[in-house]
Amino acid sequence: MSFSYDEVRDFLYAEARFLDDRDWDAWLELYAKDAEFWMPSWDDDGQLTSDPQSEVSLIYYPRRDGLEDRIFRIRTEKSTSSTPDHRTGHNITNIELESQDEAGCTVRFNWITYTMRYKIVDQYFGTSVYRIAREDGKLRIKKKKVILKSDYIHHVIDVYHL
Repeated sequence: MSFSYDEVRDFLYAEARFLDDRDWDAWLELYAKDAEFWMPSWDDDGQLTSDPQSEVSLIYYPRRDGLEDRIFRIRTEKSTSSTPDHRTGHNITNIELESQDEAGCTVRFNWITYTMRYKIVDQYFGTSVYRIAREDGKLRIKKKKVILKSDYIHHVIDVYHL
């Protein structure tokens, strides 16, 4: 199974657009049912945590249903950190297809997200590594690791910031 750079780039751009447009259904469709979403934290020595099962993570969902629950809370305004809505602008750079095999491909890229809420503009930046597979002819995220490099934040960060 082959993945082209253009196909993967367009897939990443679509995910960013869905987040910016708050098109939650389209965004969730990009994830496989067994997709893992992980944002490790930095430890006291400035190293990333390496095991979401035994160390602190900023965000960890072992399956897509955790993301679905998060979106449910955002939609129903049961998430005070998401009310009022944040306006976001995602920018993606340095996209690299690191590897590919019969099961899928691994892609790495840098990102910056600008967000506005309460007339305050914030920015977050980092690197993400995805494992992407083709399911039913469509690309799906199987694993998403987000490395937040601007981790000194003054409020709650959520999936739409990344």
